[in-house]
Amino acid sequence: MSLDDELDRIFAARDRNNMQPTIDAMLPLYASNPDNARVLYEAGGAYDTGGQEEVARGFYERALAAGLEGDLLRRCYVQYGSTLRNVGEYEKSLDVFATARNTFPESPALGIFEAITLHAAGQPDAAVAALLDLLVDFVRTSDIERYKPAISGNAAYIRSLGRNGSDVST
Repeated sequence: MSLDDELDRIFAARDRNNMQPTIDAMLPLYASNPDNARVLYEAGGAYDTGGQEEVARGFYERALAAGLEGDLLRRCYVQYGSTLRNVGEYEKSLDVFATARNTFPESPALGIFEAITLHAAGQPDAAVAALLDLLVDFVRTSDIERYKPAISGNAAYIRSLGRNGSDVST
């Protein structure tokens, strides 16, 4: 069985409510492939889902440095940025999301999690504006299309409220 097949098998069997068996299954793969970007990313994800954000953070950082690509890179950005938010490192989280959104502008998930970080960082106006921008950019319905200029205008207005000092800074 290839390494990718083994990783797929481990994660297909995971129980998000009890991640210790998944972590335990990852440890031998990590021991034998300590520099493999996907192994590092998946180990980080297992620890992250298991509520061990500080451990996950290190794995995510090593996975990024090891050269993740494509969808795994996008997913790692989402999870790493969220982990940073969860440990209270809002500015670093926002930096990760900014880099990620430049790399993957077609990913609404990155924008959603960036908005969650903005809210957690005490910037609710920026968070709401970011979500409105995502609606305009990614939701294709006749209602949204009809009101795109109004939604975008409201997003700009709400964003300006935060710039004028109404958002609480942390």
